[in-house]
Amino acid sequence: MRCLKCNSLEDKVIDSRSSKDGLSIRRRRECLECKHRYTTYEQVERNEFQVIKRGNLREPYRPEKLLSGMIKACEKRPVAISDLETAVEEITNELAAENLKEIPSRMIGPKVMSKLQHIDQVAFVRYASVYRQFEDVGEFIDEIQSLERQPINKGLQPDLF
Repeated sequence: MRCLKCNSLEDKVIDSRSSKDGLSIRRRRECLECKHRYTTYEQVERNEFQVIKRGNLREPYRPEKLLSGMIKACEKRPVAISDLETAVEEITNELAAENLKEIPSRMIGPKVMSKLQHIDQVAFVRYASVYRQFEDVGEFIDEIQSLERQPINKGLQPDLF
C-alpha cells in the first residue's frame, strides 16, 4: 500500500482483525519511511454483474444506487441508515450467490421490498408504489390491506403472558 503522507510503498502491518460484519479484514499499517499509521480494509473481490432493466437496457449493478432508492423510500421515517446499508449488503450477497452475469431488475425489486417490509412498512408501500407503478389510489389501498393481513415478525421476542 502507498503511504498517504509520503507516497512510500514500504509499510508493515501492525494489526489485522476481522471487521464487525465478518466480510472484510481491517489492517492497521505503519509506513516504514515516515512512521505514519493508517487503516486499510481488505475484502473479497466480487464478480461484477449487469442489471437488465425494463426495456432490456443493461447497466452495471451499483449497490449505492440501491441504497439511494431505499433512502428515498424511508425519507422522514425513523429508519437508521445502518439498517438500510445492512439490507443492501444482504441483497448484494444474495445476488452474488446466484452466480449470474446478468440479473433482471425483476429479481432485485422483490428482494428490496421484502427487506423494507421488515424495516418500515410505510417505506415498503412507497417503494412498492414506484416499483409496481401504481396508477391510482385503489392500488395503494390494496397493498396496505394486504399488509394488514400479513403478520410481520420483526425479530422481537414473542409475548409470554
